[in-house]
Amino acid sequence: MLTYGGNDAKSILVTAGMKGAVMIAKLRLLTCTAVLAASTLPAFALDVAVVKPGLVAEIDADYPHLEALYKDIHAHPELGFQETRTAAKLAAEMRALGFTVTDGVGKTGIVAVYKNGPGPTVLVRTELDGLPMQEKTGLPYASQARQQWNGRETFVDHSCGHDIHMALWVGAAKALLGMRDKWGGTLMFVGQPAEELVSGARAMLADGLFTRFGKPDYALAIHDGPEPTGDVYYRYGAGSTNSDRLSITFTGRGGHGAHPETTIDPVVMASRFVEDVQTVISREKDPAAFGVVTVGGISSGSAGNIIPDTAQLEGTIRTTDDSARAKIHDGIRRTANGVAAIAGAPPPQVTITPGGPALMNDKAVVDRMVPVLNQAFGSHSHEAPTFIYASEDFSEFLRAGVPGTMVTIGATDAAMLATAKAKGEDPPGNHSPYFAPDPEPTIKTGVTAMTLMVMNLMPKG
Repeated sequence: MLTYGGNDAKSILVTAGMKGAVMIAKLRLLTCTAVLAASTLPAFALDVAVVKPGLVAEIDADYPHLEALYKDIHAHPELGFQETRTAAKLAAEMRALGFTVTDGVGKTGIVAVYKNGPGPTVLVRTELDGLPMQEKTGLPYASQARQQWNGRETFVDHSCGHDIHMALWVGAAKALLGMRDKWGGTLMFVGQPAEELVSGARAMLADGLFTRFGKPDYALAIHDGPEPTGDVYYRYGAGSTNSDRLSITFTGRGGHGAHPETTIDPVVMASRFVEDVQTVISREKDPAAFGVVTVGGISSGSAGNIIPDTAQLEGTIRTTDDSARAKIHDGIRRTANGVAAIAGAPPPQVTITPGGPALMNDKAVVDRMVPVLNQAFGSHSHEAPTFIYASEDFSEFLRAGVPGTMVTIGATDAAMLATAKAKGEDPPGNHSPYFAPDPEPTIKTGVTAMTLMVMNLMPKG
């Protein structure tokens, strides 16, 4: 017999009659159902409506400093494992806020720790490095920096948006300390080197990041891109791809360009491979699995009338699925050896170097973030329809056993988007020499999102 609040069904019938009993039963059933539904919703302790106004005011007050920091970093980019100026600048910012900072972790990385009583430890990652390319934005603070890269001097550009990430990283740290009465635990702010080399996170882990500073309970990161400013994107599952480096050397027999019959032409082998390897993607890989093989560099020869002895290829392999990854690796090797066999050449030297693994967003962490992002950004909070086809070695921290997620934010202003759309073009994106984030809305959105996400994971006990 059902009982509600100490009264059995029979006594209810006697005192209230059949109609009253049914109404009471329905009310109690609805109450139980509501309690059960609430218990299955993603838990989050943060009341965004209460916290956000003060946070916005804090960010507005801090923004002039954050913009100056952003423009300085943008104008002085440094390449992977060479980020000495950048690391020193961020370390100084964090020490001024009261963080305990350790330099030189993973060669040029920094770790800034702030303890605020009991609670979880949350890792917040930013990248430090730029790219070996020339900026063409024409901005008044455009980079003119140069550094040595693979034995030669090159321009350096923050064309992947890491400068934005660093500014919002500092901004979030400042905002969190300004509201430290509303959260508890330990902040572990990590300035990671060499993300573009897909090796900086691994270097920090190898240097004892989690043994020296403690293994965090959660890890968070933000990346900007050519979407509208003010928009925030979360994603379940794969957030980026595996990245493997491909290097092949074909060896032939050189000779005079007028007598190819006396040679084995490695340039022909290299050219054939570039086309034939695409059949591995179109005919061997599961069509539903993502996979890309791109040859981005071919070097061979010294003059037009000389057939060289060797030809070198450099490329990249991108996948998200381990089965597709293995099949593509095997197909590359078979294709390269087949091309050489057809030419009567010796087997080529094929080297596939594993890079950054695919970034897998933790479902429980994303579930916990979605209500907060939706409250904070409303219709500007979106579930990303697909993963980023590039790679991102923030994944190394997650693969080391720390649940976490990377959120992306838009960095392109409405006017630029409208101009590109009118021309039927895409706006300049990451790694374009013309990529030029709109600083103020992008940084403010990033600081807001990161601060709220961290606080949501660190409720005050």
